[in-house]
Amino acid sequence: MDEEPSGDDRATAGDGAAPADDDGTDPTADADEATDGPDEPTIPADVRSYDKFTKIDGSTYDRANDFLRERTYITAREWAIARLCADFRTETGVEMTKIGENLPHLVPFMTDTYSPQAVNQARASFEEKVRKAGATFLYGAMCDFFTAEELDDVMYEATEVAKFLLEVEGVDLAVEDELEAEDRISEVMREVREHSVALRQ
Repeated sequence: MDEEPSGDDRATAGDGAAPADDDGTDPTADADEATDGPDEPTIPADVRSYDKFTKIDGSTYDRANDFLRERTYITAREWAIARLCADFRTETGVEMTKIGENLPHLVPFMTDTYSPQAVNQARASFEEKVRKAGATFLYGAMCDFFTAEELDDVMYEATEVAKFLLEVEGVDLAVEDELEAEDRISEVMREVREHSVALRQ
């Protein structure tokens, strides 16, 4: 694409604080901004034992954000909170309050606590970007813009970035599993391209 996504928190969230939203508004507009934790917080056991993101312990928000901006449409806060929302999901929903109150304990490069509203906003922003990026990619795959070989290259690059983020989160990917996943993805995309030919006729 010729232009990069608008409204990320490149300039406003260097310290991992709740950044401006995509439209320039405060993500906690109707609630507290990134809030200070209690004087003597009691850290839940599942928070103490949470070991994702340990591979980038000591990294800064800016470094994580710059890496993501170069390769994806999401920001560092959206990446971190999306991961936490997946990991702290119960039968009744996502534990927004727990995530927000313990954010600095869960993610090394996030230095402030978040209100539940700020957590939910970052989660919603991540979901919206994934849906839009997915539609854009699928159209590119179906409209015959890419050759089969070019589409394989696109999928390979996307898979490499996704795998790297998973590895940073602490996922241990075996080489055999990586190759199998790549083969399956390539096969699916070839089928998508083939079926799209019939749709265009």
